[in-house]
Amino acid sequence: MKSKAKNLIFWIRTLGIAVAGVLLLQLFAFSSCYIPSSGMENSLYPGDHLIINKWAYGLRLPFMTVFGYQRINDKPLHKNDIVVFNNPFARSTKVPADRREVFISRCMGLPGDTLMMSPQYSIICPRKEVNPDHKQLYVYPKDKENSIEKQIKQLGIEENKLIGYNKMGYVRSFSRYEIYLLQQEIPGLKIKSVLPDTCELVHALVVPGRGRNIHITPWNITFLRNAINEHEGKRAFIINDSLLYVNGQKVSSYVFTKDYYWMVSNNSININDSRIFGFVPKDHIIGKASLIWFSKDSGAGFFSGFRWKRFFQSVQ
Repeated sequence: MKSKAKNLIFWIRTLGIAVAGVLLLQLFAFSSCYIPSSGMENSLYPGDHLIINKWAYGLRLPFMTVFGYQRINDKPLHKNDIVVFNNPFARSTKVPADRREVFISRCMGLPGDTLMMSPQYSIICPRKEVNPDHKQLYVYPKDKENSIEKQIKQLGIEENKLIGYNKMGYVRSFSRYEIYLLQQEIPGLKIKSVLPDTCELVHALVVPGRGRNIHITPWNITFLRNAINEHEGKRAFIINDSLLYVNGQKVSSYVFTKDYYWMVSNNSININDSRIFGFVPKDHIIGKASLIWFSKDSGAGFFSGFRWKRFFQSVQ
């Protein structure tokens, strides 16, 4: 009986140590997350399970309700990183960042960057980059998909995967020259640019950084107001769609106290990114998506839909 009791205590202690070890890893090193939607296609797909490196940008200490925001070995984000972060636009500013909903997007704007934006706040190229070889998003009728796929292969158009869809049809990325070739091979093909191909309607959006003075314009006023209210600890409101008041005083510019980032979904059709929730402050950053450890089509049966080639692939 004593021997059985000792064995039971041993296994309980071993299990306790193992559980504690997993919890410590989750809190201080790595965690896992699941991709439920198509917002990051073609990098991540619904059903992907990821390992998140919490040390990639320095470890953000947990329990922010008690200890506030603290980060060990702070490191910068890099453009094109796929980043995991907490929702920067919650219903209540009293909810600590580490208790908010978790999002994942690609970082396309660093503190101080000037982004050239379309009227829909999509990043587009400067005028000098608009040329026949520059790729843009185009939409075409769904009934032309088979013909498009066939001609893409025959014409040798490389790196052209289906990006998404909207009410008008399917969306892919083409250059103007590629559009010309496709229209020569597919008579009557109606294909339209999703985004403007000139800079006539482009606006510059500066990503706020710590100590940077940002001028207020009708173009950026809503994003800046939301950031000030949510993350700068001050009360800001807009009058007549163009005047910003901070703590009751009219301002024409504002000096930010934090670094912010502009996050973008890969799939420009199914968006859930900074166009929706605004700038993301550094204290909301959890870590970098580093590895796909498991992948399965969520719509498949229990024993099918496994994407074996994606197992243990790095996130890009």
